[in-house]
Amino acid sequence: MEQKEKRLAIVVQTDKCFDCKACMIACKVENQVPDGYWRNWVKHNGGAEGLRTQFQPGQCMQCSQPSCVAACPVNATYRLPNGVVAIDPKKCIGCGNCVTACPYGARFRDPKTRVADKCDFCLHRLVRGEQPACVETCPTKARVFGDLNDPESAVSKLAAGQKLVTVNSPQVHTEPNIYYTKGTLLLDWAVTPTLPGGMHMPPDFWRTS
Repeated sequence: MEQKEKRLAIVVQTDKCFDCKACMIACKVENQVPDGYWRNWVKHNGGAEGLRTQFQPGQCMQCSQPSCVAACPVNATYRLPNGVVAIDPKKCIGCGNCVTACPYGARFRDPKTRVADKCDFCLHRLVRGEQPACVETCPTKARVFGDLNDPESAVSKLAAGQKLVTVNSPQVHTEPNIYYTKGTLLLDWAVTPTLPGGMHMPPDFWRTS
């Protein structure tokens, strides 16, 4: 039987996150992220009507239909066969199109080089057979990383065992590959993308379903 391409993803077990920010620090150190910028974050949700606050770790969603790829005029941003959305710094011209095209605010331009930057699942670690730094460092193992096309992987088993949700943009259907367990709260984590006037998007990118 023909083996499927890998589909790398992270499932975040929201009930296990307590906002220690170890994932943020590990990512910043591992990838030498410049001061004042982050490749990942932890947002706070809930807390209303007597419900406890729930924490939502986030990063580049490694989308199956990435708006950043569609917006890049020089193909510096591209999607690998394993699902990781990567950036070629040698091709990037620093135009910022991909930064504004991302509905999740997951990209920035390096203040010195002006090259676009974001989470890439620590590609250099994946090559060595290691997990992303944020996954490895999490003290409660809230983040689970693996191949969704491998039924024996930890992420596939977790996905099969419970209902997962994604942070969906209501205007740009990017099909994110960061998933969350619902936990004890039923939260609406939809975000509104910012696509300024004049942003060129290929006409076949927009989808109605």
